[in-house]
Amino acid sequence: MLRGLTTVSIFADDLNAAAAWYTELLGVEPYFEVPDAYYEFRIGDYQHELGIIDRRHAPAGAGGPQGQVVYWHVDDLDETLGRLRELGATIHEDVRDRGHGFVTATVADPFGNLLGVMTNPHYLEVLRSRG
Repeated sequence: MLRGLTTVSIFADDLNAAAAWYTELLGVEPYFEVPDAYYEFRIGDYQHELGIIDRRHAPAGAGGPQGQVVYWHVDDLDETLGRLRELGATIHEDVRDRGHGFVTATVADPFGNLLGVMTNPHYLEVLRSRG
């Protein structure tokens, strides 16, 4: 059975530019690198992994707006969207209230990947329960 999120992989034609963009966005350097192929960051409360793969190594049909969207919890959705726009992301789906405290938005990064951000009360409940 699925036990939890380990690594989310996205794809970029310009791997180094994408790594620099995500370093600026996340405020951390990648902790792992395979030259000309892959960068990986550890982020968030549970040190989830975000991997950036050179698109030359992507499975057929992977990545881009037609792909899956992974939503990351953020504490301040408006502030996060502002920062993403400052860095060149464009709104794919504007802020949407999904009910019961779940609010989402989706942006396209400069490399064609969708990045979902949301306020998620369940995430905060789990975080509090773990001390």
